Amino acid sequence: MTKPPLVVILGPTAVGKTETAIQLAERLGGEIVSADSRLFYRGMDIGTAKPTAEERARVPHHLIDVADPDETWSLAIFQRAARKVIAEVHARGNLPFLVGGTGQYLRAVTEGWAPPAIAPDPRLRSALERMAEARGEEGKYWLHAVLRRMDPQAAARIDPRNLRRTLRALEVILSSGRRFSEQRRRHAPPYRLLTIGLRRPRPQLYARIDERIEAMFAAGLLDEVRRLLAKGYSPDLPTMSAIGYREGVAVLRGEMSIEEAKAQMRRRTRAFVRRQANWFKEDDPAILWFDAGQENVIERIEARIREWMRGEEIKDEG
Repeated sequence: MTKPPLVVILGPTAVGKTETAIQLAERLGGEIVSADSRLFYRGMDIGTAKPTAEERARVPHHLIDVADPDETWSLAIFQRAARKVIAEVHARGNLPFLVGGTGQYLRAVTEGWAPPAIAPDPRLRSALERMAEARGEEGKYWLHAVLRRMDPQAAARIDPRNLRRTLRALEVILSSGRRFSEQRRRHAPPYRLLTIGLRRPRPQLYARIDERIEAMFAAGLLDEVRRLLAKGYSPDLPTMSAIGYREGVAVLRGEMSIEEAKAQMRRRTRAFVRRQANWFKEDDPAILWFDAGQENVIERIEARIREWMRGEEIKDEG
């Protein structure tokens, strides 16, 4: 039985995935399934560079604005929702495009991961946080050392400074009795995959990031943060720690100037790009890479997709 097709479009933040995916979907009868974890949340539009209403009107988009900022959309929830939406796109006779820059969310679908469906446990998490806080600045590193003893593979993939991810890994282990790293056991995906990677020279990418940050403030990022706080969303929520929102809260509290906020956003986004590069390696033979800024790139990608849909062998552009 032939597996149904799935086109994946991936790459670092600000590389141009949104417009590329929309143009390809328009040309190929496609629908876009977002695999960007920042786009799940309602009311968080400017700081996430969410596709605009006009862009979403051009082709159907899915898994955008599916949760409130105080809800948790875990990897397991996303995986189930993505599979369901992809099946619905196939049932309509359209081509699904899985698009995003969140590596683990893409891999959960394309590599058939088995993430544990463990709901957040506020009491357990609070207990772990209190143990970390009791150790002061070294608390996060102490928790990471605990994780390393319980699940060395998971600890090796989590930055010791990332308290939120360390807490989640420990939460899953203690609640399920399973190692957090077990979620990455690969199973054959139920799709015939073509993975398109978009790239730009790092200086060009950083310049685009800087322009995007300036545009966010011009478009009303601070007003967006102010609205979220006015609705009662705590600045301590994981969603509010995302790039742009943490800085926006600090500006509104008088703890940081706008220029300091922009500088911190630039630093955090560059670090994020470097982490994305660990997920999307340019020597990965499963990814067909294209330079997003080159002339006729959309036409060239379209031609490759049509070749693949006809069953022709696809080779890297080199």
